[in-house]
Amino acid sequence: MRFSEWEKVVKINALYRLCAGLGLGLWLAAAAQALSLADISGQEAGGGLKEALTQGAGKAVELLGRNDGFLKNPKVKIPLPESMQKVEGLMRGLGMGKQADELIVAMNRAAEAAVPEAKALLVDAVKQMTVEDAKGILTGGDDAGTQYFKRKTAAPLTQKFLPIVKRAVEKVKLAKTYEKFAKKGAQFGLVKEKDTHLENYVTEKTLDGLYLMIAEEEKAIRKNPVEAAGSLAQKVFGALK
Repeated sequence: MRFSEWEKVVKINALYRLCAGLGLGLWLAAAAQALSLADISGQEAGGGLKEALTQGAGKAVELLGRNDGFLKNPKVKIPLPESMQKVEGLMRGLGMGKQADELIVAMNRAAEAAVPEAKALLVDAVKQMTVEDAKGILTGGDDAGTQYFKRKTAAPLTQKFLPIVKRAVEKVKLAKTYEKFAKKGAQFGLVKEKDTHLENYVTEKTLDGLYLMIAEEEKAIRKNPVEAAGSLAQKVFGALK
């Protein structure tokens, strides 16, 4: 089965993006590439998209779900909660720098331990993708696939991550002290209610980091389809360029 009306939208969008970046001098070359979409069936498009999303999600999980995956990556490293950052300087001045550092390490280690649990849910989300989902992703922006993952996996991943994060964070004494003062702060509107439990904060930041890395992988594949592992993904995203 061939693309219908939405195929035309894909081609037009691809042409506009390419011409804007390449200049009018290469318009014909861009047009020739975009027109290759006519040779791609709906089945191939769906298969190529699934290959690309599975690859991007898998690589993001691999990068983050290992030692220092969060801690040594400034893009996703989890800092102390905002309410705690306000007194971090004072803590360090009082000789509590070691405890603050210990908590930061524990939060990031918790994230690193939780992320591998995401792989199965992300793969399932790809398998459950409908034709309408595929259309929206292929004709959407550079992170359309990532947004799809968010819609489908954010809630179940939160439930999976929470107990893992809680066990890891509870081992740190300062975490208990934080929660004690956070609950008091919440009574005066100084701390958000959802942040009174440290595991909620760390879980949210873990999800943010995961989706950020998935988005980066998706953009990389869209920009350079040759990097896609599967031949179908290379064919589909190559036609979109």
